[in-house]
Amino acid sequence: MAKKENTTKNFILRIDADTMSAIEAWAADEFRSTNGQLQWIITEALRRAKRLPRQSN
Repeated sequence: MAKKENTTKNFILRIDADTMSAIEAWAADEFRSTNGQLQWIITEALRRAKRLPRQSN
């Protein structure tokens, strides 16, 4: 069986303090981590723009 490759990538994101505070508050409201909230925001934006790659099963 092939070893599953890690598909996540790490990167540095520079964001202004007010935006970060808003994301942190939103994440707390949704019971997510700040990182999880950012991932959700990005995924939703890509989905709405129909830019997500097709997932193979």
